Parts: sequence; C-alpha cells; structure tokens
Amino acid sequence: MRTDEEYKKLSIGEFTRAAEHYEGDEAGMYKMCQDDYPFILDEIRGQDFEDLLDVGCGTGPMISLLAKEYPDKHYVGVDLTPKMIEVAKAKNLANTEWIVGDAENLPIGDACYDIVINSQSYHHYPNPQAFMNEVMRVLRPGGLFVMRDNTTDNKALAWAVNHIELPLANVFGKGDVRMSTLDEVRTYCENAGLVVDKLEGQKKFRLHLVAHKPE
Repeated sequence: MRTDEEYKKLSIGEFTRAAEHYEGDEAGMYKMCQDDYPFILDEIRGQDFEDLLDVGCGTGPMISLLAKEYPDKHYVGVDLTPKMIEVAKAKNLANTEWIVGDAENLPIGDACYDIVINSQSYHHYPNPQAFMNEVMRVLRPGGLFVMRDNTTDNKALAWAVNHIELPLANVFGKGDVRMSTLDEVRTYCENAGLVVDKLEGQKKFRLHLVAHKPE
C-alpha cells in the first residue's frame, strides 16, 4: 500500500512526461479526456459567473475552451505537476492565472469562486474527502461544482480495477489511486456539505457530478 505522497509523486512523474503532448495528436490514452469537455461546458452554459477554478487543470484545455466562449470571465487553473502549469502558462490566455498546487490543500482563499470544475483528475487523489472539503471551502454560497471522472456500479469490475489494474498501472509509473462508486462520491459530497444535484454513471464508465454549495 503506497502512502499519499508516493501516489502524488507518481502523478507528478506521469504528467511531467505527458505535458508536452497532452493536447497533441500523440496524446495517447489522455485523448479520451476530451470526451468529457462538452459535458462540463453544457453544465456551465447559462450559469451566471465571474470566477471559475479548474482543479487538476493539466495544460488547461478546459480553460482554453471556456476562455473562447466567455472571454470576459476570470479563470484560475491549479495542478500538482509544475510542467503542466508551465505548458499552460505558455498559452498566454487573458484573464487567467495558473498555480501549482495540491487539490487536497488548495492554495486559495475561502469563497473565491462561482464555479469549480474537475475533469479526469479525481481518481488521482489519495484523500477524496479532503478534496471535496476544499471544493466546499473555495466556492461562494450558491456556487456550482461540476466533475467528470470514471466509475462503475459493477462490483466485480470495480474490485478488479482497484486491486489489479490500478496497482499494475502504479508499477508502470502512473498515479491512479482508485475508481470510486457513485455512492462513495455522494457520501464525500454530503460529508463536505455540498448538495448533490446530479450524479450519474454514463457511457464509457463515466461519472458525471453536479453539486452546489448552499446559499
């Protein structure tokens, strides 16, 4: 069993190697992450917001899309891997800040954001409850949280992923920690004080979560 810091070091190593081609034609397995972006955008459209935080932003593909659609808004991207942030900064997006930081201990003040998003990053967090607590803390009252990740309600498959596939991936240098069930995610949200508006298992083993911080 690895420690939290060992998992995080694996993730930093994995995404340092991936940073230069993360959004390119040679993105490999990371290309599947692009499937999640339209679902997040659909939840944001029609929302009244000024400040948006992308936790686990990588090289900033989601913020790049949002900045085109809502160029007058303020964006902040946080990622654990310095190389990802370096590549994101090179985009020189207006009204955007990039920060190296831990999703479980965000270097951000309280109640600063109208929207927090998280795409294909959650399964890298050793302590998902700490992450949900941080989302609750940095959201303004009434603020929206949208997350996409991987899930399955098939208990046998979940066991195989968490006890065979992911430990093997760790051996090969990947920082995946755990595939969560919908019930686990709901519990983490509720423990943090977030109100779950939508929690679904969708095609391609996708988890879709929409929650908000009470007024």
